[in-house]
Amino acid sequence: MGDSLEAAVVSFSTGLLFVTAIAIFRKDVRAGLSQIFKAVKESKMPPWTLAAGALGASFVAMQTYVVPIAGVALFTVASLAGQTGISLWVDKLALSGGAKTLISKRRVIAAVITVMAVGVSAWDRFEMSDFSIVALGLAFFAGSWVGVQRALNGRINSHSNKSFATSWLNFITGTSFLLFLLLLRSLFIDHSILNFQTAPWWMFLGGSIGVIYIALSSHIVQHLGVLEFTLFSVGGMLIGSLLIDLLFPTPGTVISPFLIIGIMMAYLGSFVNSKLRGFTKRD
Repeated sequence: MGDSLEAAVVSFSTGLLFVTAIAIFRKDVRAGLSQIFKAVKESKMPPWTLAAGALGASFVAMQTYVVPIAGVALFTVASLAGQTGISLWVDKLALSGGAKTLISKRRVIAAVITVMAVGVSAWDRFEMSDFSIVALGLAFFAGSWVGVQRALNGRINSHSNKSFATSWLNFITGTSFLLFLLLLRSLFIDHSILNFQTAPWWMFLGGSIGVIYIALSSHIVQHLGVLEFTLFSVGGMLIGSLLIDLLFPTPGTVISPFLIIGIMMAYLGSFVNSKLRGFTKRD
């Protein structure tokens, strides 16, 4: 589409259509959404929790600003550092609705290893980026929003008891927020809105995949915690990027040894967290 914000609107709006179609045929999903608002009405959950989807949309909006300045590689590493750092904090506060988890040396070491893993995997792309302290700070801040979003989704899911209802709420608030940003931009900066160009049909799949991701993550963080979910999901992202480069390479794609090393380091971080946790329990 040639426009990151408009692409984000397409992704969120198609995701919203996808999960709405699911809700039409599933009464339990509609009931789950009602339970969320009932929990807020009965003061079982603060109203600001409902803004979880806006945090995800804010991350996308911040990404559209930072990536052209710092590059994808630096943005990924900085935002992941924000995610892992905030994950330690939200688990300590039990923001996801689960049990509180102390900030232990084990968890800090695992988080640092995982951030280093992403840094190593993107090492060969750093030279293509323009270093900017401000941009990296914004990327770190944006990543922290994602960590909070996952925790809030876990809490929302504890009241909805339906992951797709939680996902539905996320896409309602996220799409609304992005449309608001697009409207502001069209009024004050760029007067064009959604100039669709010829594009492949699969560009509309991103939102649908996002629905499934949010539904799964909102359920998983209640049991694993935000940090452990982040550690494992990073490994999955790196493996996914490797498979895409192998099966659907873009022109000029080269499988970097840094990516392979980064994948191994990511799972080392998950192993350190899980293994040392086992030792702690036995002690």
